[in-house]
Amino acid sequence: MDMVTALNYSGRYDITEATKQIARKVKDGVLGSVEDIDETLIEKHLQTNVIEESSFRNPDLLIRTSGELRLSNFMLWQSAYTELIFVDKLFPDFNEADLVEALTLFQKRQRRYGGHKY
Repeated sequence: MDMVTALNYSGRYDITEATKQIARKVKDGVLGSVEDIDETLIEKHLQTNVIEESSFRNPDLLIRTSGELRLSNFMLWQSAYTELIFVDKLFPDFNEADLVEALTLFQKRQRRYGGHKY
C-alpha cells in the first residue's frame, strides 16, 4: 500500500500547467498537432509524473477525513475512477480501526472504471 500526501498541491493548477506545457510543444512544433494530445500525454505532464511509475498509479481509494464531502482540489485528474470514502473524523484522529473499516468498505465495492455491468 502506498500513501500519497500532497502539501500545497492543487489539482486545477496541475492540469492547467500540464495543458500549458503541451500547448507550448504544439506551438514549437515538438508535437505535430492538437490531434496528438491524448490522456497518456496529459498524464506525463502532471506533477505526479515525478513519482516513479512503477510505484505510483492512480489511486484506487481516497479516504477523505474531516466530514467534508468533496475532493478539495486534490488529484482531480488522477481520481477519475477512484473510490471515495468520507470519514467524519479529523486526520490526526484517524486510526488503524478507521483504516480497516475503510478498506473493508472498499473491498465490498464493485469497480467498473466507468463501464457498465450488464
